[in-house]
Amino acid sequence: MTGTRKTRSFLLSAALTRAGYALLRAGRPGAPGRWQRTNHAGRAVELYAGPATALGTALAAARVHPGAGLAVLAAGGCGAYDDAAGDHRRGFRAHLGALREGEVTSGAVKLFGISAAGLAAGALLKERPLDRLLAGVVIAGAAHVVNLVDVRPGRALGAVLALGAPGLLRGGPGGELAAVATGGAAAVLREDVGERTMLGDTGAHALGAALGAAVVAGNGRVGLLAHAAAVVTATVYGDRVTAWAKAL
Repeated sequence: MTGTRKTRSFLLSAALTRAGYALLRAGRPGAPGRWQRTNHAGRAVELYAGPATALGTALAAARVHPGAGLAVLAAGGCGAYDDAAGDHRRGFRAHLGALREGEVTSGAVKLFGISAAGLAAGALLKERPLDRLLAGVVIAGAAHVVNLVDVRPGRALGAVLALGAPGLLRGGPGGELAAVATGGAAAVLREDVGERTMLGDTGAHALGAALGAAVVAGNGRVGLLAHAAAVVTATVYGDRVTAWAKAL
């Protein structure tokens, strides 16, 4: 029965993401430039995969647990704001420095928004105060880490598939949420690797939050501590993580 639920979660997430991607490409809402970006190689790519992945995985995650759906949707929403209004600054230090000078950047909004959403989701997923705090760190940190490695086609999606695969071996909500994350990633992998679309902050943060929610749902305090330490370390050494992702 558990395997059937994971399969359904994977297929639902993939199907919703593909449907959203197709609808966005067909409808092309808003100004044309809103959905066009230039990637690292100077090629024009579309941004449709981002919102499609965020909405698809959020709906599939909410079916497993409302807190997980909240985390994914909020992370995707904050990422969408940064995609639309982002500036040239990179890294939390730059955005926090601007905040100290009275300027609220899109990166600062994303930082505090995803952190708040992670804590809210943690409060819904866990019962004890410390576990809730750790859960918030894991969810927000995972969202950030996946975005860190989104520097080349397929890097972020490959990371989600690789990191989510061990979670598929788990039973219960943790395994189902891992299936949600990997299903959403698999749905747009071909287009992302083929440089026809990109996740942007919208999709990367949403998939990262889904991974974080899977970790939270499938682990007790010891596991939460280990994963919280891992995402905090990756965040602190974010430049190195990004350079590693570029080198792959």
